[in-house]
Amino acid sequence: MTKIKPQPGILDIALYQGGVAHVEGVSNVVKLSSNENPFGPSDAAIKAFESVGRSLHRYPSSDHSDLRGAIAEVYSLDADRIICGAGSDEVIAFLCQAYAGVGDEVIHTEHGFAMYAISARAAGATPVEVPEQSRMTDVDAILKACTKKTKLVFIANPNNPTGTMISLAEVERLAEGLPKQAILVLDGAYAEYVEHYDGGASLVDACENVVMTRTFSKIYGLGGLRVGWGYGPKHIIDVLNRIRGPFNLSEAGLAAATAAVRDQAYVNQCRDANAKWRDWLAHALAAHGVPSDVSLANFILARFGSEEEAGECDTYLQKQGLIVRRVKGYKLPNALRITVGDEASCRQVAHAVGQFKGGAR
Repeated sequence: MTKIKPQPGILDIALYQGGVAHVEGVSNVVKLSSNENPFGPSDAAIKAFESVGRSLHRYPSSDHSDLRGAIAEVYSLDADRIICGAGSDEVIAFLCQAYAGVGDEVIHTEHGFAMYAISARAAGATPVEVPEQSRMTDVDAILKACTKKTKLVFIANPNNPTGTMISLAEVERLAEGLPKQAILVLDGAYAEYVEHYDGGASLVDACENVVMTRTFSKIYGLGGLRVGWGYGPKHIIDVLNRIRGPFNLSEAGLAAATAAVRDQAYVNQCRDANAKWRDWLAHALAAHGVPSDVSLANFILARFGSEEEAGECDTYLQKQGLIVRRVKGYKLPNALRITVGDEASCRQVAHAVGQFKGGAR
């Protein structure tokens, strides 16, 4: 038997399962499983990406100054308190690596993003799951779960895969009630889909124990380039930069993200389209007897009467070339998460669910 063994906790990690992109035997599928922007990136981002094609032999910037400057300008932030990562996933991993280890606890909610627990275990820490209240983050439950071992508390607002969101007042109450040694991490992957919402940036500026993470993978349409960022107190960002690889982002990713964040007209256009078709889809599904909570993201959590019905509907949709996301792994076995696509795909999935509920199997 080999004596080569990984660090404690590594073998407890279940492999992350991304959204399915193909269905065997079915061509021309509509992918609604990964919460991608159906309109793709802006023309400005595409042009910036193409412009670096002849300089791929050069190393990218190691300090990400252009991108950090653009983010700071657009969101009215301090560029020196911004860190960039390979998606917000990497910033989440940095936080766990830097602030949690063996004997420490990392809190996440019942239906929270899988990478919180994965990154905690990878750092040797113990993930602590806290129940939600009707698929909503429960601040009282989180505070009750805190101990002297708590080092990080992760919440997504809006949350994935539920789409629900708690108020700024509740987030403030959470930040104020945490133990002194704990950091509150506000995952704002879907923040841009909420009009006039800063993702928690104002709370970061007001507190010493709050960090915000954001991504270019969702509304900016750059999921294939893996660019994310975080904003926090200077003392925390300085620590994270000590473990960040010097060339963790490509030149193409940096260029495209810099152009994308400056094109806020496109962001507004995508937000408006998403809001319109998200509401339409929610009402259309409800009319077919499939309810959902009010979503503030770019997806809907469609709830069925049982796990069996949800699975059968998923199978039926796949036969129609429609790929959605089973969320049994998020302890929501009777639900399907459906990305809000363009008008055609929203109408198509609503029609197919209606056929399924009407008896077509």
